[in-house]
Amino acid sequence: MGATKLAESGHSEVTSSELHHLSADRLIDNYLLYHQPHSMSKALSRAIMIVSALAFAAPAIARPLTPFARVVVEWRAMIEPSAATGVPDYSPAGLRILEQRLTTTRARLAAIDRRNLTPTDQINGDLIEAEMNGLDFQLRVLRPWARDPGYYATVWSEQSDVPAHEGPNAPVIDLWRYAYPLSAPDSTRLSKQLAAIPALLDAARVNLAGSQAHDLFAYGARAFHDQADVLAQLEAGTLELRSLEGRRRADLSGEGQRLRPVIRAARVATERFAAWIEAEAPRRTGPSGIGRADYDWAARHVYLSPYDWAAQEILLKRELSRAWAGLALEEVRNRTLPPLAMPQSANAFNQASLAKAERFTQFLIDRGMVPDRPWYRAAIPAQLVKWRPPTERDFFGHVVAQDPLPLYSHFYHWMELARMAHEPHPDPVRQGPLPFNIWQDRSEGFATAMEELAMQAGLYDDLPRGRELVWIMLANRAARGLASLYVQDNRMTLAEAGRFHARWTPRGWSDPDSRLVGFEQLLYLRQPGYGASYIVGKIQLDDLLARQSERASRAGRPFDAAATLAALAQPGIMPLSLVERALDAEEHAN
Repeated sequence: MGATKLAESGHSEVTSSELHHLSADRLIDNYLLYHQPHSMSKALSRAIMIVSALAFAAPAIARPLTPFARVVVEWRAMIEPSAATGVPDYSPAGLRILEQRLTTTRARLAAIDRRNLTPTDQINGDLIEAEMNGLDFQLRVLRPWARDPGYYATVWSEQSDVPAHEGPNAPVIDLWRYAYPLSAPDSTRLSKQLAAIPALLDAARVNLAGSQAHDLFAYGARAFHDQADVLAQLEAGTLELRSLEGRRRADLSGEGQRLRPVIRAARVATERFAAWIEAEAPRRTGPSGIGRADYDWAARHVYLSPYDWAAQEILLKRELSRAWAGLALEEVRNRTLPPLAMPQSANAFNQASLAKAERFTQFLIDRGMVPDRPWYRAAIPAQLVKWRPPTERDFFGHVVAQDPLPLYSHFYHWMELARMAHEPHPDPVRQGPLPFNIWQDRSEGFATAMEELAMQAGLYDDLPRGRELVWIMLANRAARGLASLYVQDNRMTLAEAGRFHARWTPRGWSDPDSRLVGFEQLLYLRQPGYGASYIVGKIQLDDLLARQSERASRAGRPFDAAATLAALAQPGIMPLSLVERALDAEEHAN
């Protein structure tokens, strides 16, 4: 019995040891029948499916499969539209298929009797239900294929520092996933992906015909100018790729040479689409935010957040005030100290930057906040922050010109990606990145919190002026998150949000007309809740740390930061309300 038929049969008595004897190829081929990811090579897709199959099927342990483990792989394979011609089908008929899949899988989920399930399975059931709400939200409200030109920017040269690409996107072409020079099979696959771009952008013009979302058009061409530049560099053989392993060049020698005509055609189509967006923007005159009611629905039912729009506004205002006050007091404390300064030559700066990355890594290891393993030691130094001349510095450029340590603290993201790669969660429901950015509060909240956690744990004891940068970073995140809330509520345009964002960033380090501010505010418009997630997630993490500290105090033992961070990471990268439930269940079990 193949994986699809197994899932449909509802045979709960099937055990993992029995599933182990099913052909791995049949499991994988059933998955690929529904969903051939455009964002990875077929070899990688098959590898992921093998990992999932093995997670189901440890041969030495005969244990019943959980109801949700039987559903999850098939469900996640069905959330993308069909793409028989290489172009996703966003026609009314294609979207009806997605709606039917959602209805059918909801019914299967509802039919599972949860009364006697373990707490872990209860949490998994709620997680999958949130994923289904995510697709529902896409189909009913966000409809990015019909509203948002940026949805069709699909070529990526860099791995995101979070579990998956931020924002809604059509199936992406992750150039960084490929090994270069390309093998013949990879060259063929990448050629097919790139060859579909002109047809995808032609279809996008049709799909977007009814959109009146002005700001999504007014700012939307930027992503396609970037995509055209990436394709030009790829064709020239000069493109630098970035991933967990670091930076490398996309070498088109050998089998890759035959891609150049396809790359050129994709670039020309991309440039024409950018011009089309720019020509259309003045004619698209409607609001772009989704409104408060739909924002609240997504916060509650997709991201499982305890905070609606109004609560998030209060929390972000409080963090903005706290950051400005914290900065002011640090400046008073440090007023007699010399300013921070990194070396001003490129080579010396880069050497000092690497030393800072290694210092932060060693700090976490010494404090027991991460284990001493090769992949954790390599994760942050592989993302070296390099020197930029003063005229090219954006907000983060101004920060790292004084000290890269605060940004490297946020790069804790890469340690989490290293954990996902080298120590994947054993539960197949929680192994990979959750769809629809359901991880956003958890992932961005942890990384933002790490900036202040490391500071309070002593990272700047010998660099007191470095603490000022932590408060500046926090103020910037709170300011841009507040602006994003007002954009979603249609109180502000993106231009107004950029000015608010810049006004409330200390020291004038944020330029409202900069590429960075435009990119950030557009992303937060395209992905409701993302702009606030840095602060909202951090506050939820603060609450969890407080709970763990209170439990330690009640038990008469000292607070163990290392054990606490390990416990918070153990449930997986999922909404923090579910992490809290997992910790509560563990405490009750003990």
